[in-house]
Amino acid sequence: MHLHILGICGTFMGSLALLARDMGFDVSGSDAGVYPPMSTQLEEAGIVLREGYAASNLDPRPDRVVIGNALSRGNPEVEAVLDRGLTYVSGPQWLAEQVLPGRRVIAVAGTHGKTTTASLLAWLLESSGLEPGFLIGGVPRNFGVSARLGGQGAPFVVEADEYDTAFFDKRSKFVHYRPDIAILGNLEFDHADIFDDLTAIERQFHHLVRTVPGRGRLLVADGEPALERVLEMGCWTPVERFGNQSASAWRFELEREDASRFRVIHQQGDTDEDAVIDWSLTGTYNARNALAALAGAHACGVDLARGCAALARFETPRRRQEVRGEVAGIQVIDDFAHHPTAIAATLEGLRAATSRGRLLAVIEPRSNTMRLGTLRSRLAESVASADQSFWYQPSGIDWSLESMLAEIPASSHLVEDIDALVQALVAEAKPLDRIVVMSNGGFGGIHERLLAALEAAHG
Repeated sequence: MHLHILGICGTFMGSLALLARDMGFDVSGSDAGVYPPMSTQLEEAGIVLREGYAASNLDPRPDRVVIGNALSRGNPEVEAVLDRGLTYVSGPQWLAEQVLPGRRVIAVAGTHGKTTTASLLAWLLESSGLEPGFLIGGVPRNFGVSARLGGQGAPFVVEADEYDTAFFDKRSKFVHYRPDIAILGNLEFDHADIFDDLTAIERQFHHLVRTVPGRGRLLVADGEPALERVLEMGCWTPVERFGNQSASAWRFELEREDASRFRVIHQQGDTDEDAVIDWSLTGTYNARNALAALAGAHACGVDLARGCAALARFETPRRRQEVRGEVAGIQVIDDFAHHPTAIAATLEGLRAATSRGRLLAVIEPRSNTMRLGTLRSRLAESVASADQSFWYQPSGIDWSLESMLAEIPASSHLVEDIDALVQALVAEAKPLDRIVVMSNGGFGGIHERLLAALEAAHG
């Protein structure tokens, strides 16, 4: 059966393509502006990619077309699908119909940390011999792929996104998954292009809560007022909380300030069990991600001590504090941070782990929320932990970053050309500095260009 995927290089759709190929489908797809790591992953899997959207991409006629949520009416390939009367479906619906039936589904939801938490959870299940399937919006380096079917009947971990499903289905993606276990990691305003306010997103999260059965489990972060409001709308499933509040079933105590070592305490009735995590990640937000993953794995039968030991071997997903290279003692780090809260948390964690040298933040405000300027009042404070910040103003953004930069106490720079940005970074960077590049897109291949320029300057 020939399956053709529109928007195949998106993290979700590319992962879907890998699952379909492993199920025996003949898979092809089209996209515009493809970039690694997804394009590389698909090419290595032997999946045919067609650059750009055109009616000719639908020849020969596919049996079914899966349409990504980045596609809308007016797109030439979408119009051809409709005009030719082809059978089409959204990605989340295809996953729900073809992959998830008969599996114990664990959905990882939240504004931030979904990819890391889902990767942690999949690794914990794998380390315990459960052979999980998964679909994650990134590439977990412990697995090398963003999706796999896993063992027959094994648990399936899915990164559960609140963004809408498709141009013909405006519900959040995660309502399709019907999970047995749902992790709610945090919740704040995002996706200003489709949601009017936080209340609208809370309503979608409650739609997810409604789908979790009474025999299932909700794992909910403590200290999150928006999540508490979601539960107040109605809850029919046992709830366990995780975080650092004393009443939570899962909590942590730092043993190093940068959260690279901490103790996990799991309270069950009147008894506690505990174990220590000593790993390569930093930041209290990653400690919370680990708690969520441990709670999810424990619900699937994974022992706490064994799970904590496995996390010592965990590698961050691609583009999550990923060290892309080091030249002359200058480290280049790639991070997917796409929201002021995520930017601040990443930089705070790296600051705590940086004893020598400076932290230079490089930011492309590329997400729809940041491009619209909805959260621009919070952008200046998000880089408080950086010694200097470099801001790239991409074309198509309808507000200027210049006035915002005046509010940043540390040195800041505004650049409108990537070559000029690379030159400025090379001129500024010194041995022991860490350059953190933050974008949810390809950023014009800046990582490779920066490393090459540093090599030329210091080689």
